[in-house]
Amino acid sequence: MFIVLGVLFIVIGLIWSIFGKLPGDFLFKKGNTTFYFPIMTSIIVSVVASVVLYIIGKFR
Repeated sequence: MFIVLGVLFIVIGLIWSIFGKLPGDFLFKKGNTTFYFPIMTSIIVSVVASVVLYIIGKFR
C-alpha cells in the first residue's frame, strides 16, 4: 500500500512540475518573498478529477 502511494506521489509530482507553470498562474516576487497562486492549474486538476470520479461512479 505504501509503495503504491509513494509511486503515485512521485507521478503526481512529475506531472505537477510539467503543468505547474501555466498561463493564468500568478507569481508575485518582492524582495525575499515569493507567492505562487496556481489558479489555472487548480482548475485543470479539478476538472480532471471530476471527470475521473464521474467515470468511476458510472461503473459502480
